Amino acid sequence: MNIFIRELRAHRKSLIIWSVAILLMVVSSMGKFSAYAQSGQSMNEIFSNIPKTIKAVLGMGNFDLTKASGFYGMFYLYILLMATIHATLLGANIISKEERDKTTEFLMVKPVSRFEIITAKLLAALFNIVVFNVVTLILSIAIVGKYANGEQITGEIAILMLGMFILQLVFLSIGTGIAAASRNPKAAPGAATVVLLVSFVLSSAISMSSKLDGLKYITPFKYFEAENLLDGGIQPVYVILSLVIIVVMVCVTYVFYKKRDLNV
Repeated sequence: MNIFIRELRAHRKSLIIWSVAILLMVVSSMGKFSAYAQSGQSMNEIFSNIPKTIKAVLGMGNFDLTKASGFYGMFYLYILLMATIHATLLGANIISKEERDKTTEFLMVKPVSRFEIITAKLLAALFNIVVFNVVTLILSIAIVGKYANGEQITGEIAILMLGMFILQLVFLSIGTGIAAASRNPKAAPGAATVVLLVSFVLSSAISMSSKLDGLKYITPFKYFEAENLLDGGIQPVYVILSLVIIVVMVCVTYVFYKKRDLNV
């Protein structure tokens, strides 16, 4: 319990900063929606002239941009990217920070096993992810609701947040797995971020070319796209793939952390 509380305190400031960043992101995106709406121009016509490749990179999809939910769906990709970066860095740092900061002796003097240490750290990371997701959900419903003009947006935002939560867990586990397996604790966050960015770029490439569609199963960013979530909900096959990644990477975390020589 002491380790769990210590980790919560250690990452409290980071969680607040990321939550504020999400607030600014949602406020900014819906501010743009309001500006376009007040201009009297048809947003669907404006964005229809943008090339398909640019739309794919920007995550625009085929949303009805005259609705608040559609405009929010377009910006969902950036919220998702922020959430997964936070999860990846959290996973990598929460495992490697004792070695990085030369405070490993704090753990070693505790009458607890490495299994208990990892479990406490993972629970603390999970708590941070849940709080981050709930904060994003509440902020999104509150802010988007002001521009919805009677449109029911709660259910749509909730399904988007559920998809985001699963993806957060995927990249959290990838971050912990890489950190546990890495011999250089300082390099773990960077390596985990590279994996995330490669996955993101691959997802954009798949959206730009139908020839690459078969690769969608290897990049988690294709599992929970806003357009698919709003049209057909969460697909079981992607949930299963996500669970496989999470279970494998959590096992990697336990196995490698138990075997490694911790640098004091």
